[in-house]
Amino acid sequence: MAAAASSALHAVGAVASAKPRSVAPAVATRRSVRVAPAAKRGPGSGGGRLVARSAVAAKADEAAAAAGSKSGGHELLMFEALREALIEEMNLDPTVCVMGEDVGHYGGSYKVTKGLAEMFGDLRVLDTPIAENSFTGMGVGAAMKGLRPVVEGMNMGFLLLAYNQISNNCGMLHYTSGGQFKIPVVIRGPGGVGRQLGAEHSQRLESYFQSIPGLQMVACSTPYNAKGLMKAAIRSENPVVLFEHVLLYNLKEKIPDEEYICCLEEAEMVRPGEHVTILTYSRMRYHVMQAAKTLVNKGYDPEVIDIRSLKPFDLHTIGNSIKKTHRVLIVEECMRTGGIGASLRSAIIDNFWDYLDAPIMCLSSQDVPTPYAATLEDATVVQPAQIVAAVEQICQ
Repeated sequence: MAAAASSALHAVGAVASAKPRSVAPAVATRRSVRVAPAAKRGPGSGGGRLVARSAVAAKADEAAAAAGSKSGGHELLMFEALREALIEEMNLDPTVCVMGEDVGHYGGSYKVTKGLAEMFGDLRVLDTPIAENSFTGMGVGAAMKGLRPVVEGMNMGFLLLAYNQISNNCGMLHYTSGGQFKIPVVIRGPGGVGRQLGAEHSQRLESYFQSIPGLQMVACSTPYNAKGLMKAAIRSENPVVLFEHVLLYNLKEKIPDEEYICCLEEAEMVRPGEHVTILTYSRMRYHVMQAAKTLVNKGYDPEVIDIRSLKPFDLHTIGNSIKKTHRVLIVEECMRTGGIGASLRSAIIDNFWDYLDAPIMCLSSQDVPTPYAATLEDATVVQPAQIVAAVEQICQ
């Protein structure tokens, strides 16, 4: 296995030296639009409180959206937006490559890599054996050698087999090598509670990976931010885990024709409001927005934020909202015990306790394996009616 992995890595590494036409300008273009750091710590920011923030990426995001609306843009499903991001980045930078099970001529389980093998060849779109620990480790090694691998987990639950590579290698090698190695690798794939996929295919691994030092985590929820986050993750010098939800791949949206990127450390204001801050991400964004319609009819004005960056949290955007509404509801599909909501609640208490007029509420999935039966599956995850009831309780 080690010899096979070494041989495959050597083959993928050959891509970096096989430069296509106009490589230099393309790479220069990629670097010229690299995402700026999203947050800075000022002197006297005791307790790690975020006190200042760069607006470069936010302005670029808004400008791209405005440009898209003027030019009309084009409609894409979310899996097509992810695919478009991969194609653009692979055209711009010959060091970007893709590896995983069935990512090549089959096009991936959800067709995110459909047609890429024909466009870029079998060395840059590498079909691997069913061995997540091996090909994830190979991706880390490729990143150490100067490539920018995108590693696909056919299902996020399977990446538990590569937990050692993600934790001890991806997250720590930059530190343990004394900065000699960078690990610009993207680990992505479908996860979340689907439609009767059973317990082992309904994992939400954000709760597993959030405590690993050195990793960044983002969760896409729309075709627009799926493409923008994918491009930013590929360009990042850090290892990034991109969470995609299995039920959102067929979501359709118009996105700009012009190139754009989203900041990896920035939340998205979905709906401004005055009465309560609702923090959510991924598929739960749509349950929250469904609940918001009912809440507005009942006289409430919720502010909805897609936190999007699961690590680190965008405490600037979150804090500004809390200072306005003074009430917080967290809605997640992750499990209650040790989930993203628990970490987010702790961060809010540490940084914005004085601004809260009510206890923070958190709606999470039940701490049970996800059942196969549809009615039981629905009972384990948060539903819009529960969100409405929670807001009414908070605002009493």
